[in-house]
Amino acid sequence: MTIHREGRTILFVLLVILFLINWLVSAFTAQPAIQNIVIGASIIFYLLILQFFRIPIFKIAKNEKQILAPADGKVVVIEETEETEYLKGKRKQISIFMSPINVHINRMPVAGSISYFKYHPGKYLVAWHPKSSTENERTTVVAKMKDGTEILFRQIAGALARRIKWYVKEGQKLDQGDEFGFIKFGSRVDIFLPLNAKILVNIDDITKGGKTVIAEL
Repeated sequence: MTIHREGRTILFVLLVILFLINWLVSAFTAQPAIQNIVIGASIIFYLLILQFFRIPIFKIAKNEKQILAPADGKVVVIEETEETEYLKGKRKQISIFMSPINVHINRMPVAGSISYFKYHPGKYLVAWHPKSSTENERTTVVAKMKDGTEILFRQIAGALARRIKWYVKEGQKLDQGDEFGFIKFGSRVDIFLPLNAKILVNIDDITKGGKTVIAEL
């Protein structure tokens, strides 16, 4: 396991702040019980933030017929819907909610070239709100597979996640499981699949980005 580049500055600054807080408590409080409580709380809080920015090391099992989960989290939506921004038609939508304790790396669900990308500024509704897909700050990414099939997926900011990071541009080619972005502190990823896709997950299933197979084409 390594630490994601998005978290290195935050973790360093947080470490300094927690050190100063504990030093002040030690300097101005003579009660060992209070000092121990503050030390314990600081360690727990730091470890929670640390695990949020971790990068799990594992081998991506690539398969052109399979759709991998783009994020760690829980499946909160499986439905047939109309995609109006780019695909302009009916698709099967799977939405994965990423809580603050999940790894927040976003990975390519399929291999392909980026045929469309757009950043949308917006609101910060809670990530599970029905309107978050269309009103929140978000990105839209479309990957065109080798057979011409296009898969659309969105990074959606939540009430806490007010910073979406993306590492893709139109024309770029990526492999299945490659990192395409990162969202800080609680968010959601939507993925839009062809109507003939066979969905392999259910509502409330837990997914692992780059590992869990959520559908087959």
